[in-house]
Amino acid sequence: MNTQKIVTSLKQYNWKRLFIILLCGFALLDICQAVFTEVMNDEAYYWLWGQHLAWGYFDHPPMVALLTFLSSHLMPLGNLSVRFMTILVHALTLFLVWKIIDDKEPNGLKICLFFTVSASLIMFSVYGFITTPDVGLLLFTALFLWLYQKYLQNNTYTYALLMGLSMACMMYSKYHAVLIIGLIVLSNPRLLLQGKAWLAVGITVLLMIPHLLWQINANFPSFQYHLIDRQESFSWNYVLEYVPNQLVVFNPVTIVFVFYVLFKFKPRDVFERGLYFLIFGFLGFFWLMAFRGHVEPHWTMSASIPMIILLYRASTAQNGLQRAVFKWITPTLFLIFLCRIAWVTPAIAERIGFAGEKQRYEALAKAAGDKPVVFSGSFQEPSLYQYFTKKEAVTLSNICTRRCQFDVWQKELDYQGRDVFIPESETTGRVQSNFQSVNRLVIDYQLPSTDLFVGDTLIIPITISNPTSCDVNFKHESMPISFYSVFEGDDNLELVCDSPDKDINVLPAHRAMHLQLKTVVPDIPQDASFSISLYNNYIYAYNAKYVKVKIKKK
Repeated sequence: MNTQKIVTSLKQYNWKRLFIILLCGFALLDICQAVFTEVMNDEAYYWLWGQHLAWGYFDHPPMVALLTFLSSHLMPLGNLSVRFMTILVHALTLFLVWKIIDDKEPNGLKICLFFTVSASLIMFSVYGFITTPDVGLLLFTALFLWLYQKYLQNNTYTYALLMGLSMACMMYSKYHAVLIIGLIVLSNPRLLLQGKAWLAVGITVLLMIPHLLWQINANFPSFQYHLIDRQESFSWNYVLEYVPNQLVVFNPVTIVFVFYVLFKFKPRDVFERGLYFLIFGFLGFFWLMAFRGHVEPHWTMSASIPMIILLYRASTAQNGLQRAVFKWITPTLFLIFLCRIAWVTPAIAERIGFAGEKQRYEALAKAAGDKPVVFSGSFQEPSLYQYFTKKEAVTLSNICTRRCQFDVWQKELDYQGRDVFIPESETTGRVQSNFQSVNRLVIDYQLPSTDLFVGDTLIIPITISNPTSCDVNFKHESMPISFYSVFEGDDNLELVCDSPDKDINVLPAHRAMHLQLKTVVPDIPQDASFSISLYNNYIYAYNAKYVKVKIKKK
C-alpha cells in the first residue's frame, strides 16, 4: 500500500475509535514501562511523602504525595504503587490537550498527527510513567488552559470558579504554576479589569490557605530553599548548557518545528497569544535563572502543552508542514522507543544507573537487621531503602548537602540513645550504640566583621539552643561534640576546630547557653561563606546560618 492510500485510509477511519485505541495503547506502553523500570530515587522520596500525607513538604507542594498515596492504595504491590496514578493522569492530560485543540473537522490522519507530536516531546512522554511533581502540574495546566479557553468564549461564574479550582490544583502541584498564571495575565491584561477573573484568584487563595498555614508553622522551608538556598555563584556552564538541555528535553527536531510555527505565524486570537507567552515566557525565564545557578532541564516542561497545540493547529492548516512533521518527527519516535526498551533491559539499565538499587538496599537491610539506618546527606538513600525494604531509615543533612523533608520530620530524634546502623559502603556498615545526633541544635552568632584577614583570631559570641526534648551530652563516650568554623569558598571548604570559652557537659532539653568561640581565619583569600557547625564523630551538622565574608591577606 503506497503512502497516498495510507493517508486516504486514515482520513476515512473512525477518528473517535482511533483516538481511544491510541490513547489506550499509550497507557498500555506506560504500564509496561512502569512495571519493568526500577523505581528511581526521587520517586521513592515522593512515595515516602505519600506515606505521611500533609499540606506541604520541604521541596514541593503536596499533590505528588497525594498521587503516590492513591497509587499505593489502588495498586499496593510493585512499581505501580508509585506510578499507577501517573499513568492515569498522563492519559487524562492527553485527552484535555485534545479538547483544547478543539478541531472542528477531525479525522484519523489528524489523530495520528496529534499523538506523533505528543509522543515526540521526550520528557512529556517520560512523565507518562515516572512520578514527579511535574505530572500533576501538566494535568492541571491542561485543565486550566481548557477552562480559560471556555471562559474566553463564555464569560460565566461557573468557568471562573472552575478556573480558580484549577489554578489552586496547579499551585498544589508545583510552584511554577505562578509563572503560568502570570504569563496568561500578561498575554491578556484585560483580565485584571474583570470581576470574575478576580473571583477565580480569590478561590485560588482561599484553597491555598491550608498550605500557607503549613509553610508558616514550618517556618517557610520551601520558600527558603527555592528562593535562597538554591542560589549559586554565576557560572557560564549553567548558561551554556541551558539550550542543549532544552533540545534534549523537547526533542531537537520537534523544537525546530515549534519555533518555525512561532515565528512564521501570528496568534489567531487572545487564547493563542497566551500559548505564545507560555512558550517564550518559560524558556526565557529559566534561561535568565541560569545566571543565578543550575537550571534543571525539566523545569520548562509546562511549555510542552502549548507546543503540542500550536504545532498541531499549524500542521493541520498547511499540508506541506503536516507532511514535513510526519517525515522528520516520526523517525525520532523510533529512537525514543529504543531508549525506553533500554530502560527495561537489565544489563543496559544497570550500566546507565536505572537498575540494581533494589539488590543493594536489600543487602544493606540484611546487614542492618532490625536496627534503623542513619544515612548522611542524601535524601534519596533513606527513601530508596524504605521503599525497597519497608524498614526504618533517616538521613542527617550536613554542611555539604542541602536540607530536605527529613529535616522537617526530624525522625532521628526517636533514635536518641538507641542502637542504629550507619552505612560505610553500599552494602555494609557499623552499629552505633547509644546514638546521639546534633542536627536540631541551633546556633546564633554575630561576626565582629565580614572583612576577615588570613591568620587573624576571631572571638565570636554565640548562643546555642536545644529545642528538642532530649538532653545532648557534649562528652558522649562515642559521639562527643565539638565546634567547627566553616569557611566555604567557590572551590574549597575549610573547617577550623574552635575553642569555646566554657566547658560544656550537657545541654538540657529546651535550654540555651551563651558562649564565645575562638577561631583562626584560614589561608583562603577570596569571597566565601561562613558558618558554625557541630561535629558528633559522624557528620558536620548544619546548625547555623551562612554569612558572606571577604577573606583577605594582610
